[in-house]
Amino acid sequence: MRHSILLRAIFSAALATWLFASAPASAQKYRAQDVRGWTVAASKGGRGCFLTKDYGGVGGTTLLLGLGVDGENHLSVLNYNWSIKPKERLRLNFRLSGGGYSKHLAIGMASDGKKGFVTNFEPKFPTYFAASKALQIYRGEVPVEQLSLDGSGAAVSELRRCVDLHRTAPAAEAQERERSSNIPKDPFAPRPERRSKR
Repeated sequence: MRHSILLRAIFSAALATWLFASAPASAQKYRAQDVRGWTVAASKGGRGCFLTKDYGGVGGTTLLLGLGVDGENHLSVLNYNWSIKPKERLRLNFRLSGGGYSKHLAIGMASDGKKGFVTNFEPKFPTYFAASKALQIYRGEVPVEQLSLDGSGAAVSELRRCVDLHRTAPAAEAQERERSSNIPKDPFAPRPERRSKR
């Protein structure tokens, strides 16, 4: 487990993407999409995208899966009733339809009145997530959450499309800046008269 990558993801990616509504205009080039019960949106700063889903029931759990242009992913799960402290280190078991992760490190976080955790996985995790029908999370033998992932395949596909748009956008913007760097703002504006030398 790469602890340094996880810790970077907590504060630079997870918390930033959670506040997507306040993202600057540059991050809003991708319009949020509703895909089979999931919302797919651009993260703050255009560093990637995320999908999210709110679940009914006790405490109103929210699940968020973020994917960066660098290929890093992070998973956040939050609930109004949970007492996890920010930066608290936890070992949780995650089960998907095709397998799972035992004693996987997660870090406590809080957002919009909810508390929960954030963690990250190997690059193939979004593929496993997309192919699964459910995500079960345990703290030892204690069940933390059991979440349906219906529609996650279509949502992850749209998530990847969003990330691809953000991955190519900086290169296109750089080309545009280079193309117009030597062109005046108004090439038809009157030119200042030159004083003749006597």
